[in-house]
Order: sequence, then structure tokens, then C-alpha cells
Amino acid sequence: MHKSWLPASLMPLVWFVVWLMVAVLLLVNAESMPVIGRLAKTAGASTPQPSPSGWVLEAQGLVPQPPLTPAAHASNLVALPNNPQFSLAVFWFAGSKEAKPDVRIAMSLWSRQQQAWTEPVWAVDRLSAGRSLGKGILHIGNPVAWLDQQQRLHVFVVGTGLGGWAASRVLHLRQPSADINPAQTKFEVVGQLPLGWLWNLSHLVRHAPLPLADGGMVLPLHFELGKHYPVFAWFSPSGEFQGLKRLSNMNRVLQPAVVAQDASHWQAYMRSLSPHDKVSLITSSDAGVHWSERQELSLSNQDSAVAVLQLSQSNTVMARNPYERGRSLLVMHDSVDGMQWSAPQTLVDGLPQTEYSYPSLSWTDDRLWVSYTELRQGIAWQRWRAEPLAKVKP
Repeated sequence: MHKSWLPASLMPLVWFVVWLMVAVLLLVNAESMPVIGRLAKTAGASTPQPSPSGWVLEAQGLVPQPPLTPAAHASNLVALPNNPQFSLAVFWFAGSKEAKPDVRIAMSLWSRQQQAWTEPVWAVDRLSAGRSLGKGILHIGNPVAWLDQQQRLHVFVVGTGLGGWAASRVLHLRQPSADINPAQTKFEVVGQLPLGWLWNLSHLVRHAPLPLADGGMVLPLHFELGKHYPVFAWFSPSGEFQGLKRLSNMNRVLQPAVVAQDASHWQAYMRSLSPHDKVSLITSSDAGVHWSERQELSLSNQDSAVAVLQLSQSNTVMARNPYERGRSLLVMHDSVDGMQWSAPQTLVDGLPQTEYSYPSLSWTDDRLWVSYTELRQGIAWQRWRAEPLAKVKP
């Protein structure tokens, strides 16, 4: 038997020193990268200036569901402003039931010519992703999409192994080219995001990225093992992971939805867990370098996702489930400053114990688009037009 030259009593100390050296190297390397503090891309001139304004519902319906998939959840919209054929893409997970092995990530496109959603296609499945990564993946969910400067779609997906959602990791997939073809969708696995020292576990993604002025983006995430707190990841214009930052010492908050009122002033709204019962908010005035906890908003929330979209410097839109009604009521608000919000406008009002949840918001073709989970059986969508209040009929 080979005899170790190091006494067994010193082995824990050696491993601690090795871990400490690696941690210091990672910290020095992260601080040397000038990635955090890059300015946000602000809302374009084509977005409405609705102060005052109202919203008129133009159209609504259901996104086509893949066959033999009775369950659907967690949709995410992404605008395709430079695509001549399609205005939007929507991603969601579908299968027999959440957290089952047959769940896959579906995608559908809004056709400009047909004014309808294309038949859904499978964009990601756990077996192919696992083979590319060289590891087993038990379940996938919560897709989040982003369009890079080369007009390629990226998709970030939560993947679980042993331990369920709280022990999840975030997978990064990307289209090999800018060709968005609904009949032949292919996403290549880029890798697993390096988000933590403990096997990259317990980070999840849910909400849309914040675009940066240089073409990169910030991906909102949260940590969910024991504690629940918000984390941001920074990416280059071509989609390379560049850095990670915890935003706050708050606990029991998750799924941050981030917007930029201007290039430097950012706001992140979060889903709250008990004992919190209001939408939680943190703000930054230096493009995400430092963050301050703000007093909870007057908007009730407990354990339901909140979606937020910045339409202009003076108009932010939010969709949420009021705590008093659980997930059976989905409403929308406007705000000039992101702090004071309008009276709720109903998106869908269901029967008790029903679910209309996990909203996603996008602006394209001069319209506000909303998608959300309907009864955990499908993905519903709505399209709204901004109008001056004087023109909105009661």
C-alpha cells in the first residue's frame, strides 16, 4: 500500500489552503475584468410615451401546444425586431407534468404575414443537452431567451440533477447562425454557466436579460439553496459569460426582474417569500456596481413571479398576481418612476384555485405583448395598444 508523505491530520488544512488559493484567484480575476458597471441600453424612440395613457386589448389567444403534452409553464417572450418574417419568439416548457423526465423546451414564432403563431417545435431536450455536457440531467425548465448582436438566439435553461430545483444549474444554448427557421430549429450547447464553487449548483433563471449599450447583456438569476437571494451574470455582445455578482444581502426573495430607467439607474423587482408579502425592490445608480434595498412596494406579492418592462424613461409596466387572490388573478400596472404604480388593470380573472401565472412582457411592432401560464395546461398571450386616456373607452 502506498504510504502518504503527509500526516492524515494535516490533510484538512491542506485542502482548506488549496480552496482558499482558488477562491482568491477567482476573486482577483473577477475584479480585474471591467465587466460590471457597463451602461444599459435605454428604451428606443419607437416605444410609447404614455403619460398619461391607457391600454386597449387588441387580440388574445393560446399558443399552439405540442401534441401529447398536457402540461405547460414558464413562458418567455423575446422580440425579433430585425427579422422580416417573425416578430416574436416564445419559449416554454411542456410535457406530462412539471419536473418529469419527458419535459422539453418548446418554441413558437409570431408570423408577420399570417398574424398567428407557428406550430411549436422542440428547441431543447434534457437527453441531448446532457450528452453534450457529459453529465446526466433529470429535468429542465424555465427557458429564457436573448438575441445577440449577430441576431442569434441564445436560450438559458434550468437543469436539475439530484436535489430538485434547489440544486439546479443553468445551461446555455445558442443557435449556430442567425437563420430562424421554425421548421428546423437547432440550438447547440455552449456549456453550463460557472456560477458557484459548489458544482455550480442552486442557481436558477427566470426573467429576461437587461440589454447593455455595448451589445452585451445582464442575466438576472437567483440562488435557492437554504437562502434565496438575487444574482446577476454579465455577458459579452457575442454571449460569452464574463462575471457574476450578488446584489443584496436580502433573503427570501427570488426571480429578479430588472429594468433600466436610464443607462445607469437600474431597478430589480423580486418575487417575495413569507414573511414578506409585498413586491421587493433593490436599485442601483451606477449601472449595477452597487445596490440599495428599498422599502417594499405597496403591491402585494407572495411566491408568485413578477414581470417588468421598461417602455421609456418615464413608463414602466408590471404584471403580477396579487397576494390576496393567489394566482387566479393576473393584473398589470403602469409607473412613471418605478416606485408609485397605477391602479391594476385586469389581464385575466379566473375562478378560485385556478392559475394564471408567470407572466412575460415584450414590446415589438408598436405593441405590448404578454404571455402567461394558463391553468398549467397551456400558454396564453395578449396584445395591447397604448392610447391616450381620453381615447380609452371605460
